[in-house]
Amino acid sequence: MSAEPGVGPADQLPAGIGGAAKRSQVFAWGLWDWGSAAFNAVILTFVFSVYLTDAVGDDLPGSISASSWLGWSLGIAGFFIAVLAPISGQRFDATGRRKLSLAVLTGLTVLSMSGLYFVQDSYHYLWLGLVLLAVGSVIFELAGVPYNAMMRQVSTPENIGRVSGFGWAMGYFGGIVLLLLCYFGFIVGDGDTRGFLGLTTDGGFNIRMVALLAAVWFAVFAIPVFLKVPELPTSDADPGAAKAGFLDSYRVLWRDLRELWTVDRRTIYFLIASALFRDGLAGVFTFGAVLAVNVYGIAAADVLLFGVAANVVAAVGALVAGRFDDRIGPKTVITVSLASMIVVGSVLIAVSGRLMFWIFGLALCLFVGPAQSSSRTFLARITPPGREGQLFGLYATTGRAVSFLAPTLFGFFAWAFGADRAGIVGLVLVLALGLVALMAVKSPEQDVSNS
Repeated sequence: MSAEPGVGPADQLPAGIGGAAKRSQVFAWGLWDWGSAAFNAVILTFVFSVYLTDAVGDDLPGSISASSWLGWSLGIAGFFIAVLAPISGQRFDATGRRKLSLAVLTGLTVLSMSGLYFVQDSYHYLWLGLVLLAVGSVIFELAGVPYNAMMRQVSTPENIGRVSGFGWAMGYFGGIVLLLLCYFGFIVGDGDTRGFLGLTTDGGFNIRMVALLAAVWFAVFAIPVFLKVPELPTSDADPGAAKAGFLDSYRVLWRDLRELWTVDRRTIYFLIASALFRDGLAGVFTFGAVLAVNVYGIAAADVLLFGVAANVVAAVGALVAGRFDDRIGPKTVITVSLASMIVVGSVLIAVSGRLMFWIFGLALCLFVGPAQSSSRTFLARITPPGREGQLFGLYATTGRAVSFLAPTLFGFFAWAFGADRAGIVGLVLVLALGLVALMAVKSPEQDVSNS
């Protein structure tokens, strides 16, 4: 992961690029991704959110289900993420506190995860769980802004694709390892005690201990990036941003967007295109388990095994694609990945049976990692030096703005044709829209060839 031959020293590169390109620093940066899987995979997706809806809120009085409350709480969280992300990243850049901000936000995320230990198996604790999950989601997503912006500090223009792919792969593998530890240590089995540790299920104790383990996991693996990667120096790349108050920050943001529209509309176009196809990529994992069980006959007990295999395949895809990203550019990697997913998804609509789902479902996941990783490097390559936080904040905001699209289209086609299988059409359509929008965006490598 070190800088390639022919790349000048960090002090010859623009501020914020290649400031720390040693292997140990890249590895430390990737460990944050490894640790952050504790929130994404364990807390938000596979374990604690399920505990909240299926156990804590199972006997919730009233006509509104715990699942509905969960959806609404995360929807409110998404609104705050969309509103706060761009101005937060803008301030992190201008004040030269990118690493400090990442440390504070990571610490607050860990605290919110630790607080979930107190959410006992009773509907009286549902509100505590929902608040902690929603607040944790906001803080965690905001932490991703300085983390993604830091990618330029641990890479050079020649190896940023490999660095990004390494980070994504670390996130996938970290999630797999922790999920397996949680499953076999705390969850597997029947009766009043679960897992190899024999923890009691009374009051949801075994799942509450999973939350504590996840918090410790994130905290431990986040530490190296704060020790190895230097703080970003104060930048004047965005005049007025450092001293702007809360409302003034939006004025600075609007000024910068107008400037981008005038000078280089490609950034705006890419943010829109990536928001579309990233929503399609998220939909693949969101509805994968539903399709596996309801359409292709995968046993519910085997869904976790497919999930592990899917994450391994996606991680390998991200690692391999990182090298192609550096050689042929991120746009080509994303284009090939999206086109391949559209083809494979179309085949999935026609085939049936467990074996076909394992083959084509994993083939679909193979291209998810490359598209996600190269999307991040595309934005990093076209972002003006010193404005990484602001642009990755907008990256988070635009992603949230269209996050309704894939779930809505999946539900519409499933309803219109009276079959969950038809929901795949909705996912394929979102990926196709993202691909079409991307085709109009000039690739970063064209800048190099034209210079």
